[in-house]
Amino acid sequence: MQRNQLLLIGLGIAAVIALFAFGRISPKVHDHDHAAKGMAMPQGNAAVAADFKDLLQKARERVPAEKLGEISRLENAVVRGDVQTQQIAAYRQLYLIWDGLNELPIAAHYAAEAAKLENSGKNLTFAANLFLDHLSHTQDPAVRMWEVNSAIELLDRAIALEPANDTLKLKKGTLLVDYTGEPMQGIGLLREVAEKNPDFLDAQLTLANFSIKSGQFDKAVERMQKVLDRTPDEPKALFLMAAAYQSKGENDKAIELLRQCRKLIKDPALAAEIDEYIKSIK
Repeated sequence: MQRNQLLLIGLGIAAVIALFAFGRISPKVHDHDHAAKGMAMPQGNAAVAADFKDLLQKARERVPAEKLGEISRLENAVVRGDVQTQQIAAYRQLYLIWDGLNELPIAAHYAAEAAKLENSGKNLTFAANLFLDHLSHTQDPAVRMWEVNSAIELLDRAIALEPANDTLKLKKGTLLVDYTGEPMQGIGLLREVAEKNPDFLDAQLTLANFSIKSGQFDKAVERMQKVLDRTPDEPKALFLMAAAYQSKGENDKAIELLRQCRKLIKDPALAAEIDEYIKSIK
C-alpha cells in the first residue's frame, strides 16, 4: 500500500471503502439505520500534543546500555556542531540508530530535523511520510497529535518549495480532517485541489470518502458520478458509489455497481472480497 493511501483509511463506513479504494481490508457492512452513527468528522477538542523531550526520555530508558553512549555522542555533536553539514550528518545517524531500535517516532523526529536543515522537498516529504506511516499504530492521543503536528509542519515546508504539488496538499488536507479540530480547513484545501484538477482521482475519492463518513451520501454519489462521466470504467469510483448507495439503504443499486466494479478487477483475492461484500448486503 502506498504511503499516501494510508492516510485515507478512516473509521466506520470507510473501513468498507478501504477494501478497494484505498487498500485491502475485510469489509464491514453497516445497517442503514446506523450508517451515519460514529461517522462524523472530528470537531474541535483535538488532543494536546505530547512533548518530544518526554518521548525521548522514555525511549532512552528502553535503549540497551551499549547504544546510549553512541546516541549521547551524536546528540552532543548536534548541539556543538557549528557546521550545518555536520549537524545534518548527526541527525541522519540518529535517525538510523533509532530506526534500528524500532523506535519509529523518535527516528522520524531526527529525519525531520535533518530534512529541515537540508530544506529539500524530497526529504521533507520522506520525513512527513515516516510520521504518517506510524499514525495507525499510535494508541496514545497525545503522541498521535504530536505526529500529526510534525507531519503538517513538514508538509507545509514541502508545499512552500513545491506549491504545485497537489499530492502534498491532499495529505495535509486529509490530516486536518481526520485528526485536528479544523476539519473544514482540510475540506477547503481538498476542494481547492479537486476543483483545480478534476482528473486527480485521489482527491475526488478522498472527498467522496469524507462525504460518506459524515453521512452525506448523496454528495458522494454526485462526486463519483462526475468521475464516472469522465472515466466510465474507473473501478474505485464504482466501488465508492456502491458504498454510498449501500449506506443509504439502496442495496440493489449498490450490488449493481459492485458487480460492475467486480468485472474490472484483475486481482483474484480482491475480487473474492468484493464477492463476499456483495453476499453480505444481499
